[in-house]
Amino acid sequence: MAEDRRAPLRYVVIAAGLALVSSVWFAIWATVGAGPVWIAYLAMPLGGAVAAVALLRLWLVVRPDPVARRFWRGLLVGTLFMTSGYLLMAVNAVRNTVGDDTPDMTITSAVCVALGFGLTMWAVARVPVGATGRGERRRMNLDRTIAFLGCSTLLWHFGLAPMLTAADPWSPQTLALIGLAFVMSVGGMTKVSYLGDGPVDRTALRLVATMGLTAAGVAVLATTYGDAGGPPSQAIVLPLAPLLMVLAVRTQWKATLGRGRVSRRSSPLLPYLAVAAVDLPLLALAAGEMRWTDRVVLVAAVLVSVLVVVRQFLAFRDNARLLRDIRAQEERLQHEASHDGLTGLANRAMFRARLQAALAGGESATVLLVDLDDFKTVNDSLGHDVGDQLLVAVADMLRAQAGTGLPVRIGGDEFAVLLLGGATLGETVAQRILDALTEPIGAHRLMVQASIGIATAEPGASVDTVLREADVAMYAAKERGKAACVRYLPGMAEPVLANMRLGGELRRAIEEHELEVVYQPIMQLDTGKLVGVEALVRWNHPERGLIMPGAFVPVAERTGLIIELGRYVLREACRQTAAWTAEFGPDAPQKAAVNVSARQLHDPDFAAEVLAVVGETGLSTGRLVLELTESAVLRGSQVSQSLHELHRAGVRLALDDFGTGESSLSLLRAFPAAIVKLDKSFVDGLEIDDAGPEARDARQAVARAVIQLAGALRLDAVAEGIENEAQAEQLRALGYTQGQGYHLARPMSAGDLTALLVRQRGALAAG
Repeated sequence: MAEDRRAPLRYVVIAAGLALVSSVWFAIWATVGAGPVWIAYLAMPLGGAVAAVALLRLWLVVRPDPVARRFWRGLLVGTLFMTSGYLLMAVNAVRNTVGDDTPDMTITSAVCVALGFGLTMWAVARVPVGATGRGERRRMNLDRTIAFLGCSTLLWHFGLAPMLTAADPWSPQTLALIGLAFVMSVGGMTKVSYLGDGPVDRTALRLVATMGLTAAGVAVLATTYGDAGGPPSQAIVLPLAPLLMVLAVRTQWKATLGRGRVSRRSSPLLPYLAVAAVDLPLLALAAGEMRWTDRVVLVAAVLVSVLVVVRQFLAFRDNARLLRDIRAQEERLQHEASHDGLTGLANRAMFRARLQAALAGGESATVLLVDLDDFKTVNDSLGHDVGDQLLVAVADMLRAQAGTGLPVRIGGDEFAVLLLGGATLGETVAQRILDALTEPIGAHRLMVQASIGIATAEPGASVDTVLREADVAMYAAKERGKAACVRYLPGMAEPVLANMRLGGELRRAIEEHELEVVYQPIMQLDTGKLVGVEALVRWNHPERGLIMPGAFVPVAERTGLIIELGRYVLREACRQTAAWTAEFGPDAPQKAAVNVSARQLHDPDFAAEVLAVVGETGLSTGRLVLELTESAVLRGSQVSQSLHELHRAGVRLALDDFGTGESSLSLLRAFPAAIVKLDKSFVDGLEIDDAGPEARDARQAVARAVIQLAGALRLDAVAEGIENEAQAEQLRALGYTQGQGYHLARPMSAGDLTALLVRQRGALAAG
């Protein structure tokens, strides 16, 4: 590899040595006048041969990527043609010169050299400049045209034009070759000025383009000395071209094996330098006589001026468009920073900024905090896409109902409305929102409810304070049954905060096993035998003592802890029932009922989890009863699929609080229920002493209809909330065989129920 790195240097030394020897020889020849003139013609073909060998080594050994290989292959072929042309010219000089006579270039030599120039220009032209967009390519081509015309005008006026107007005419082949050299030089220079990153090194390409400037030296010598300018051109000026080519090879060689691709920025100055280049011939014209070649300069100057104006106009237009795009992007970024991406409403940051500005500016402000009730069930049952569509529909509704207020999406399913001015406006807007939600909303026509907290802040109040008060009022609205609006009042925070603290303590209670499962017996009404149990949960709080479910189950529902709570009760009930079955056999409870919340049913893994618990505890699926309310069952396809899967596995399903919903009868046709439980509200007042005749008759009619329906559908019926013997007697008369309530047995611990089973087994044995 070290040898490869040094290889191009040898060619540089040889090419430089040839140029130096040739220049020294010419100096001696011009001074002493000894030796034939044809020796001057040997330097160029010898240097060309050295350059051709260097190019061949670069193409064969270094092997750059295809673009570079194509470029250097083109230069190799072009160099071979030029070397052949100058070799033929040297041969002609040996044959046809005597003494100091200067030989003419033959047509064959001129054609070879012209082909070499043409192939070199074609190779340079094919190097990609890396322009991407249409506008960038157009601007680049315009700049290159300006630069080409400007530089060409300079070379035309001071180089080619004097040869065309010389007293002694030059041969057409000489003029053509000098013109081609000028074109290659100017084209290469403009090319390299716009060359981006790529496999062809920029410096190497610049050296190749500089080769064409040797023609300027030839032209100066020709116009100054006439035929006598031939030998110095051949001996001093032209040998510089092979040297420049070898230097270009060495530069590319080092870039490929050493640094790799060189990244440099294109120069934006070339069009302006081209304008200056046009000005030089114009200054020269001002001091001399006008000829036809000078008119070419004037035409070129006008064209350059027009193109510069066009270029500036395009640059102005592009800059204006760029500024518009930047402003549009800034506006878009500002909008995205202050608005919600899904709904397009103002976001929390903009909400706080507007509220802060209003309070600091001496205005009162009212905040409505709107939280959608049970929105999670929409995502769980219908999917997040439907949930997002619902949020967008709610946002549209808020825009319509907020009036002059600012509707905001705080996050998730929580929205807000900022109202400036009178405090009474808060209830008006809140009621409009609640009224709008009484109708189905969105493309899926879903019924949605919301709890709204209202808080008003006077000028100078804290933003955090008013938001906290609105949050407290919103939670108070949820505790009052949801689908309501509540205004914050002093002292309202304490019970709400107490419930929030209770939620945090409930999580700890689940983790530290402070919860206890108790069991309420389900009895045979005619014999008093225990036939089943319903698992209930109690919280033995270390400071507050025993907490009943009514106090903490709603908190669990609101915080999502109901899933962990339900999982704990299910596992404990299955474990204990399996233990009773193993100990008491046929005398053990035949069924263990566990209450299931709507949130549990929305878990896609709920059915699999239930069956896993049954399998782990060893309980038969036929002994497990899951009690569900009608509102929980009517929750979509996911819930229905889970319930049918459990039914097929043998788990029994019970409709709790039957008769209180609006779809009880139709629900039995689609729901795989095995048990219906008559709600306590229909049991209260069945006895004559505690209710009027009309109320008693109505309750008896409902109770009778439920037992008849259960019989017709072959379902078990259980009466709940039996508080006295008279109610039990009425239920037995109506045909009920099973019931539960404080009159029959209160909820008891697992130990107490075990003792009850022992007594029951003893009584049966004694009987």
